[in-house]
Amino acid sequence: MLLNQMRYWFTLCFILAWWDLGIVSGQRPIVPETYYTEEHLSDLRAEVRELFYHAYNGYLNYAYPLDELQPLTCRGVDTWGSYSLTLIDALSTLAVLGNHTEFRRVVNVLSELSFDSDINVSVFETNIRIVGGLLSAHLLSHRSGINLEPGWPCNGPLLRLAEDVAKRLLPAFNSYTGMPYGTVNLRHGVPPNETPVTCTAGVGTFIIEFGVLSRLTQNPEYEAVAMRALKALWEHRSGIGLVGNHINVETGQWIATDAGIGAAIDSYYEYLVKGSALLSRPELMEMFLHHLDGINRYMRKDDWYFWVTMTKGTVSLPVFQNLEAYWPGVLSTIGKTSDAMKSILNYHQVLKHLGFVPEMYDVQQREVRPQREGYPLRPEFIESLMFLYRATMDKNLLAMGEDVLRAIQHSTRTPCGYATVKDTRDHRLEDRMESFFLAETTKYLFLLFDSENFIHGDGLSGKPHRVASRSCMLDTGAYIFNTEAHPMDAGALDCCHGPTERDIWQKVWFPKESSETSSSDSNDDGVSSFLSSPSIEICNKPAWHSFLWVKHPLRCPASLSASKTWTGKRRKSSNFSLMTCEAAPFMQMLCVGGEVCDI
Repeated sequence: MLLNQMRYWFTLCFILAWWDLGIVSGQRPIVPETYYTEEHLSDLRAEVRELFYHAYNGYLNYAYPLDELQPLTCRGVDTWGSYSLTLIDALSTLAVLGNHTEFRRVVNVLSELSFDSDINVSVFETNIRIVGGLLSAHLLSHRSGINLEPGWPCNGPLLRLAEDVAKRLLPAFNSYTGMPYGTVNLRHGVPPNETPVTCTAGVGTFIIEFGVLSRLTQNPEYEAVAMRALKALWEHRSGIGLVGNHINVETGQWIATDAGIGAAIDSYYEYLVKGSALLSRPELMEMFLHHLDGINRYMRKDDWYFWVTMTKGTVSLPVFQNLEAYWPGVLSTIGKTSDAMKSILNYHQVLKHLGFVPEMYDVQQREVRPQREGYPLRPEFIESLMFLYRATMDKNLLAMGEDVLRAIQHSTRTPCGYATVKDTRDHRLEDRMESFFLAETTKYLFLLFDSENFIHGDGLSGKPHRVASRSCMLDTGAYIFNTEAHPMDAGALDCCHGPTERDIWQKVWFPKESSETSSSDSNDDGVSSFLSSPSIEICNKPAWHSFLWVKHPLRCPASLSASKTWTGKRRKSSNFSLMTCEAAPFMQMLCVGGEVCDI
């Protein structure tokens, strides 16, 4: 009897200890290889497709042409700018689902859209949702039977529309540091009393959209302002390689010095990796790896990532945010799948506990953080599942994705759409369906269950395309998602005579002078005339490392070595290749489409 009691208590203690380690609640039982058959996956795809159209048709029937659907009252509301936001955000998902008829209809509708409005908009949100959505749809147009203009993808109505919006955002970058203000008026520029304080993500999340725009339009201005903003952030990092979450764009002073990988910072890190791959810019990957050293040393605690002070690295907030769930996806794209899997299991533990991943979860107290208990149908956890599954083909990730699908279907569906979860503890709903639900959440769910989708090309085949004397390869699978899940085909950038690196570099170092020169002589190449001016001596463009480690512009006599202007010891470069697997054999490309890279 005593022996049996001892066994009972020993077993109970073992189970409780196991639970405490997160093994019982954080990991599913191993999914049998035979469980997720093609028939099962087909059923899941059909369910996600129906989910998308239930929400999409609800928006069209009850909310269009306003920005978003209110799914509890079946009404529409303008939120981010009064420009039919959900319609634009959903367009690339229509292409991924293969609905070419509706894609063509929406493109025709958007071709008549005007952004010449006297309204204030978020620079960040307008860029990722509107500019990103239009550029992605432009690059996907050839798949949908649209009559392409001669010279596509270097011109076209959606490209012109995207550039029109981007031009209206450019005044935000006219700060002393080159970092953008957070708000612009689409007609008049930065509002007179606009605060100079911008979040880090609002500074560092432009290089994908603006880089693509420069490469397609041959105008270096967009990529240059994005690079200059990144350089300014980089120069204001702390001594331990971290950045805060809000900065004064005029003075460069950090206003909020907590460092993390979540809200207000997240897509800055994401765009360093993706921008490096999309635009073949190794300096951006070098920046990310430098930051990653500090993140792993100071933030990482048992595969959670806590908020710390940016100068000392001491923990300031031991919480997990929903927005941090993108991080395993980023890690998987650079080959760190083991680290990514450990974190995704932690996040899944929270989901199994509450049904959803809340906006903020106190890891130490194991409870939802007050005032941050909602779940606005965010995609980040599903995004990481998709990227990790492409990297590992681990079917446990499919099971986690199905958990998310079941929760959304069970708790958030309404007669005309899907509603934000106001409180993850009791699943009360709120009358909002953000546009990213159709742009990201549904898209990543569908791609998780659809291994044969064109987005997942293996890089071994593609569609040859020629523009004048230039040839390029489309649809190889080298798609880079912006932070709103709008895919950009990297191969398409080779179709156009984009600006030279010299053009972009000039505008990064001397934006005002190059702009004045180019505007003073409309019949000449402004950058070339500036560089050839005998009155200004400038060193030749240095190696890309100088972008990171040279503090000031290289303005010096030709006989003076550029290396003499360096102002610090450069971090030891990592030995990695930009071409580590078959993402896109026709060009150097990081494997950000989910393939395994060995760095």
